[in-house]
Amino acid sequence: MRILLATDAWVPQINGVVRALSTTVRELEALGHRVEVIGPDRFRTVPAPSYPEVRLALAPGRALARMVDAFAPDAVHIPVEGPIGLAARRLCLKRGWPFTTSFHTRFGDYFARKFRISADIPFALQRWFHNAGSGFMVQTDTLERELRGRGFRNIRRWGRAVDTGLFRPFDGDPGFDRDFLGLPRPVFLNVGRVSAEKNLEDFLRLDLPGSKVVVGDGPQLADYRARYPGVHFLGYRTGDDLARHFAAADVFVFPSRFETFGLVALESLACGTPVAAYPVPGPLDVIGDRPVGALDEDLRTAALRCLEIDRAACRAFAEGFSWRRCTEEFVANLAPIPSVRALAA
Repeated sequence: MRILLATDAWVPQINGVVRALSTTVRELEALGHRVEVIGPDRFRTVPAPSYPEVRLALAPGRALARMVDAFAPDAVHIPVEGPIGLAARRLCLKRGWPFTTSFHTRFGDYFARKFRISADIPFALQRWFHNAGSGFMVQTDTLERELRGRGFRNIRRWGRAVDTGLFRPFDGDPGFDRDFLGLPRPVFLNVGRVSAEKNLEDFLRLDLPGSKVVVGDGPQLADYRARYPGVHFLGYRTGDDLARHFAAADVFVFPSRFETFGLVALESLACGTPVAAYPVPGPLDVIGDRPVGALDEDLRTAALRCLEIDRAACRAFAEGFSWRRCTEEFVANLAPIPSVRALAA
């Protein structure tokens, strides 16, 4: 199948959405599909407000249509509600093509908190965007129930997984020392974007023994460094280096309340590191009452409970999440375009 991905979230951005999409593309190609990604790097762009590393395509409509015609897809998937996503949605509707979308960001909750508006307004905009498609992919039971209640239609399940070859405990790897950070134990780690919507200050304020470490970058990094001098901010890490930091930590602390899944939590578990989080969508689905983490409205209590969790159990749990199975779900959810060339004529 010739699969077109029209996405505003793509490399060189570093976030969970891009990691999930790029892994899916690799798996699709391994299954024999041909994939074309139309991302911001193929257009003139401007930086997103407050997020300069995120580039937004300028007026992508005509150029995108030419790219679509040159590829002649059998199916179109639109993951993100940005300029590229809007242009691809408009093109598909104009041509009468079915298409699928997916839910990656809880804009409703974030904007309600940041701007003190009703979450119904941004959720209504997302509902308008996604309900035009033939299929709307979500990651978890909790999210599916919530979005059905908000009027989203044509919902299909597309789960998440973890690369257990990359994210691993490193036990027995030559030269690996869990104390390579040289910090007092226990080490409490957070990995992710250093920005307001990640609720990171709930972690930074915690009174915890040992050391607190943050891996990531973002618009609040300089401010948090200045206000929390006792926290070790290490900037971006990727690939094997990122996995080593997960494996070196004693507990992964995940303070976000606005997640659709929380891929970083699964990456931490694959490295043998238990997860402390709030009992909210995302962590509830990944962790729940399983013996691989702790969920509590008192995040400090959850973090300290994780120190008693068996690291081998965390790794064993993560090994059950297969990207191949998730990618097969994705393919089954796609909406094939009948006679593309005839429709485009």
